[in-house]
Amino acid sequence: MKADQVDGARPPGSPAGAWYRRMLARATDEEHRSATVLELFFDLCFVVAVASAASALHHEVAADHVGDGVVGYVTVFFAIWWAWMNFTWFASAYDTDDVPYRLTTLVQIAGALILAAGVPEAMAGGDFAVITVGYVVMRLAMVTQWLRAAGSDPPHRRSALRYAVGIAALQVGWVLRLLLPESLGYAGFLVLVAAELAVPIWAERAAPTTWHPRHIAERYGLFTLIVLGECVLASSLAIQTALEEDAALADLATTAAGGLLTVFGMWWLYFAKESHEFLTSLRVAIVWGYGHYLVFASAAAVGAGLAVNVDYLTDHAAIGARGAAAAFTIPVALFLLAVWALQVRPHHLGHWHTTLVPTTAGLVLASTLAPEPILVTGLLVAAMIGVTLVALHRPAAARAP
Repeated sequence: MKADQVDGARPPGSPAGAWYRRMLARATDEEHRSATVLELFFDLCFVVAVASAASALHHEVAADHVGDGVVGYVTVFFAIWWAWMNFTWFASAYDTDDVPYRLTTLVQIAGALILAAGVPEAMAGGDFAVITVGYVVMRLAMVTQWLRAAGSDPPHRRSALRYAVGIAALQVGWVLRLLLPESLGYAGFLVLVAAELAVPIWAERAAPTTWHPRHIAERYGLFTLIVLGECVLASSLAIQTALEEDAALADLATTAAGGLLTVFGMWWLYFAKESHEFLTSLRVAIVWGYGHYLVFASAAAVGAGLAVNVDYLTDHAAIGARGAAAAFTIPVALFLLAVWALQVRPHHLGHWHTTLVPTTAGLVLASTLAPEPILVTGLLVAAMIGVTLVALHRPAAARAP
């Protein structure tokens, strides 16, 4: 029997979306493994929830409800990110592309759209009922996938059952959290988040699943691209609205130029080096995968911050100039530091990389006090990329400390 038939991959030439295939573990070194059209559709639908969360953050910060906006955004984004991440790693190990698998994935997408519909009420009014329903729908669909893997893949049955039991039990917890008084709601949230993060670590100890490093890196990269694209869209819509209201073109031009330079630099930094090369162990994968919460959340928040600054220019923001600037510079700095820690530093490129990106992040935060903070941020990020390009193309001996 061919290797791709043994590990559960779809045999070459077989039709996509077959009625049923055994859910066997796929090979970690499978050749030509790439994201499927279903995974891309999954990402595009999930970004609706990301856009909804970023839009709600924009409106809360612009109204000078910064604390409520940030706390609401952090909690809502966890639900989006965690459901996306769990599906991504499961698909890397067990994607069968048959009818049951596709239907279960579509149920998860429906849950993401339910969650997106509940974001405004959760962030503005603290009502998490709809978001919880959407989250539970996504997670229970994941339970059925793990149970199917447990029944088809005996070598990994213990880990699959641990995933199924852990996820199912926690959904009861999320529903019961809705009954807690408001004073205990966030404490309950933190406890449940810690438990959610612990489930994969506990389950993988039984029998590590066969995720594919290159496929995982590609999936994370594609979602980063989509989130950056949503960031550009949110910024463009804000500027379009400002133009319709006859805002000062000079101010809008510097804001747009700075924002565009910043997003271009964020993209360049993230994809400067391949990341699959150092995904060599479960410990590294956990740190890298979990750390991307900051990458995704900060990238989406950059678009919200730029929209807040456009609102300030058109007198539609209650927040002051420094607050509006900080709404942009803080997520940019967080993105730079997260990408540096997860994507750049592990490559050990030489002494320069240990200081360049963190220093730029610090200067970006300081630019909050500059007369044109968005433009200054864009120029700083562009300069960082320029120095990075020069350093990366120097001979290895010259890069050594």
